[in-house]
Amino acid sequence: MVLNYIWIAFFLIAFVVAAIRLVFLGDTGVFPAIINSTFDSAKTAFDISLGLTGVLSLWLGIMKIGELGGVINMFSRVLSPLFSKLFPDIPKGHPVTGSIFMNLAANMLGLDNAATPLGLKAMEGLQELNTKKDTASNPMIMFLVLNTSGLTIIPISIMVYRAQLGAAQPTDVFVPILLATFFSTLAGIIAVSVYQKINLLNRTIMLFLGGASLFIAGIIYFFTTLSREMIDIYSTTTANVFLFMIIIGFILAGVRKKVNVYDAFVDGAKEGFNTAVRIIPYLVAILVAIGVFRASGSMDYIINGVATVVGWCGIDSEFVAALPTAIMKPLSGSGARGLMVDAMRTYGADSFVGRMACIFQGSTDTTFYILAVYFGSIGVSKTRHAVPCGLLADLAGIISAIFICYLFFG
Repeated sequence: MVLNYIWIAFFLIAFVVAAIRLVFLGDTGVFPAIINSTFDSAKTAFDISLGLTGVLSLWLGIMKIGELGGVINMFSRVLSPLFSKLFPDIPKGHPVTGSIFMNLAANMLGLDNAATPLGLKAMEGLQELNTKKDTASNPMIMFLVLNTSGLTIIPISIMVYRAQLGAAQPTDVFVPILLATFFSTLAGIIAVSVYQKINLLNRTIMLFLGGASLFIAGIIYFFTTLSREMIDIYSTTTANVFLFMIIIGFILAGVRKKVNVYDAFVDGAKEGFNTAVRIIPYLVAILVAIGVFRASGSMDYIINGVATVVGWCGIDSEFVAALPTAIMKPLSGSGARGLMVDAMRTYGADSFVGRMACIFQGSTDTTFYILAVYFGSIGVSKTRHAVPCGLLADLAGIISAIFICYLFFG
């Protein structure tokens, strides 16, 4: 429903602005530019979706091998002590814990479309434990906020889009996104814990959050000591080595469990192909709307206005051109994805704005979309503190993304 209103608003605002430019400024080229943008945007959307098909098939195939090879269960056991503290109302050893981890794992790999069916399965399991069927339970809210904070270890989709649009090093945003999404997730966990009176001073939670925070702080300190060229080298090399280790590790786990890794990969890849095909119409719809909005001049007016205000405050305004992606992300994943692609097409995939848009896209998730789909699927109408906690996580992700992008690419 939210995306419906956004889509209509893009077209109506574009028409009004274009009409004003035609009548008052005599700009006869504005409407031809708008029509041309619809064809160009539709072609771009299809080309991107086609390129995404192979990568989604690859990673869903690899994840299927990991699932059958026991890697997912191993991580579930490792995370069980932490989950029992963050989700105290879930009985120990309940199967829903595995579903929650599978969903979070898909999010961590940047496979946001693959994460949705896994998340719906987890919500069904949590609803079985819920005593008030129309009201969100504490575990549901913690699970939702962990989703909306968008914890991402491997932003596969974003790196594919960067490769599609000609980035010299598509993986150079790997470490910045990891850092930004960590701060978003940390803020989300703290916000929910305050509402639910979860003791964050618990030894298990402190060890996990403290250790993770020290690790992230160490990464930030390490990169502040490097030159711009060395930052690019280390960031890109780390991303590529880690990605290959994931692939090899999952395959070896499958071999150890005597899984037919080829058949398992093919089964998972089929899901990836279907997912890529499903997003084509959504991507076409939002990219066309954004193309019309930009061709009318509406986007430029908004960006220039915000840049002026930021400039009055004495702050560097280069990041402002990427802000539409950050603003759209809580409302619509496909909308934010379209704005990210549009930013890279307009300014260049390796420009500061192009990279900033990618980091915004990876730093948080679609708060309102996730709340609507996940709660709607089980009939929950009373969301309690899910929205404010999710938005706090989004705000933390956006702010940290700006600082981190200046650290790496400013």
